[in-house]
Amino acid sequence: MLNIYTATSSDYPLIQKIAHETWPDTFGAILSKEQISYMLEMMYSTAALTEQTSVKGHQFLLVKDETKHLGYASFELNYKGLSKTKIHKIYILPEAQGKGVGKLLMNTITGIAKENNNDTLSLNVNRDNSAFAFYQNIGFEKVGEENIDIGDGFLMEDFIMDKKLV
Repeated sequence: MLNIYTATSSDYPLIQKIAHETWPDTFGAILSKEQISYMLEMMYSTAALTEQTSVKGHQFLLVKDETKHLGYASFELNYKGLSKTKIHKIYILPEAQGKGVGKLLMNTITGIAKENNNDTLSLNVNRDNSAFAFYQNIGFEKVGEENIDIGDGFLMEDFIMDKKLV
């Protein structure tokens, strides 16, 4: 049985632990070890997580089964003042992938978006990330591409994907 709940600042260590376990598997063949390390610090330091939740309005969800936490997602309602929910992060432990964890997180975010009168889900995905196919399978469409300079000579090369909610 999977349980999903809204994370608080006391859950930051869990989010950080899952990030450090999933990122090498997710990005090891796509990004250098240096870029992975840089991005983990940039996005998952306690200060970064605090800014995301307290200043930028991101909400984190955690999923666990009877024995351990399996993944998390973060999202932002009314992204850039639009009726759009931006999914900033969604990561599932490698051993939990394919077991419905990602779909549960997406369905939960969809419900929250609809409750808040948002009519679109939006996310970015690395152009070489195999999750692109997962997003297509659950109704997302590629609507653009962007290159984001994240500093230290590193670039995020992403597809932008949207899903209309009905």
